[in-house]
Amino acid sequence: KIIRPIFDDKCTRTTIIDGAHLISAMNTYANKGLMKPSTLFCTFDIRNLYTMLPQEEALDILVEFLHMHSYRKVKGIPLDSIRKLASIVLKENVFVYDNIIYQQTTGGAMDSSFTLTLANIFMWKWQREFVRRQDISGEFFGRYIDDIFMTWNRSEHELRKLLDQANQWYPNIKLDYKISQSLPFLDVLVTNNHGILSTAVYHKPNAEPYVIPFCSDHPRHVFVNIIQTLLTRAVRYSSTFETFNYERRSIKLMLLYNGYSSSFIDQQFHKFFNEFIYATSILSFIENEQQFILLRQEILGQPTPGQSQTTSRAATADVDNDQTDVTAETTSRESVAKIQKEPINYTDRLIVHYTHEKRFEPFKRNMHRVYQNVSKNTSAMVLKLIVGNRNRRDAKHELIRKRPKRSLLQCKQIQNKYKKMLKRRKQNKKSVTTNVQTNNT
Repeated sequence: KIIRPIFDDKCTRTTIIDGAHLISAMNTYANKGLMKPSTLFCTFDIRNLYTMLPQEEALDILVEFLHMHSYRKVKGIPLDSIRKLASIVLKENVFVYDNIIYQQTTGGAMDSSFTLTLANIFMWKWQREFVRRQDISGEFFGRYIDDIFMTWNRSEHELRKLLDQANQWYPNIKLDYKISQSLPFLDVLVTNNHGILSTAVYHKPNAEPYVIPFCSDHPRHVFVNIIQTLLTRAVRYSSTFETFNYERRSIKLMLLYNGYSSSFIDQQFHKFFNEFIYATSILSFIENEQQFILLRQEILGQPTPGQSQTTSRAATADVDNDQTDVTAETTSRESVAKIQKEPINYTDRLIVHYTHEKRFEPFKRNMHRVYQNVSKNTSAMVLKLIVGNRNRRDAKHELIRKRPKRSLLQCKQIQNKYKKMLKRRKQNKKSVTTNVQTNNT
């Protein structure tokens, strides 16, 4: 929580947040006239980055990263203390396999948010040579955790030579790369079509056409959000009207396959296009390329949830932090006040949650009616009742045991010592009781 905002703020230029962010960056690259018919794309990923991080070197790079950006303390914590705390989080990881407890000596825990931040900072150091070369030639370089996308306007042989050299920088860090004029990255297919940038939604060949089935026990807004999200992504990622139409048909077929009714699908499609009717002056159905371009420009101008989250985190990077540079010291109280959210007052609200089931569909309405009748002419009338629902836990969370048995987590030597101690206490207590009875007799 205290280091990730700093990374988001200082490494914005080389970080890819999501597919929409990559498309925006590539559009900027193409608009500068850097896209040529011979331009190559290169993607590569680091093999098992989380579990192959060299621990001591990663901790050193963490301190180096903070030093380089003029931090001496972070939220009042000195850098040497941050390193010690990070060492505990990174090194004190154990797991159970085949009833044997192991300690992790390389890398970090896969589900740890700190491991993600540390991996990003480690890659900040690893990629510096790439970034330096790309900056000199004006080429694009972007990274999403352990996946990298870059452009290249020199010979393919030079690029392969550079990538082979990068494979020797760290013994644990190895990369697999692809070079072509049409490559997938995340969920985007990026193509150099004779010097013209083309993008589309990328579907993995082995991906199954599944979404949440329409017959599943979920609130109605979940099904609505699925369709809206799929259509928004299709508009953002499709560079042409033809590409969008193909993706729109694929979306409808997938929804039909998962039990969504045709009338519900058409209703949500109409609703999606009607949201932009006043902004773009188009009909509910897009009829030509020009109308699609207007719609796409409107949606591309809106930040994705991931972009908004990253921006809000980065805005708090220098709040209450000890930096030696002048810019940090001139941060005004007004800007800090804007960053910090005002606390929500819950004293005048009564919030109730229940697990969603279709048979409880009228529950909210009935709850409000009962509350109004009961609280009428009482002091409880000033409270605002908010009734929300939670989704059911899926089978993955219900059936998978993430924690080992308690007996495995307890040291057998300590257990045996504790049992012997209890046994001695019982024997001593028994002997004392016997002696008292004998004396009384």
